[in-house]
Amino acid sequence: MPHFQIDYSGNVEDVVDMSALCEAIRAAAAEIETFPTPGIRVHATRVDHVAMADGDARHGFIDLSVRLREGRSEDVKREAIAHIFAVLKDFMAPAMKTRSIALSAEMRDIDAGLSPKFGNVRDHMEDSA
Repeated sequence: MPHFQIDYSGNVEDVVDMSALCEAIRAAAAEIETFPTPGIRVHATRVDHVAMADGDARHGFIDLSVRLREGRSEDVKREAIAHIFAVLKDFMAPAMKTRSIALSAEMRDIDAGLSPKFGNVRDHMEDSA
């Protein structure tokens, strides 16, 4: 863990490289000591049906949802989401100079007892951090 889910309005694809945004979020998450690198997953889902604000179809959004296993302190989580959100804002700054785009982020805990995990990613990493 953590898992980063980016939902975005399809009308921003012409000004945002979503693969590059996913990589920017992944790299920022890897800088955070409390996030084990093998557990980081970032994915983006395009949303085609959107109604926002005053109904102007030119408005767009990017919503970042961060899910992580419980047990981290509130201070650690606050610092982590602030760091990740700053990366999102910096990445989006050029597009937001010319487009109406709303950014949001939320971090929430997952109950480890209700979220089984299994995988062998660590076995296939060059540096099994």
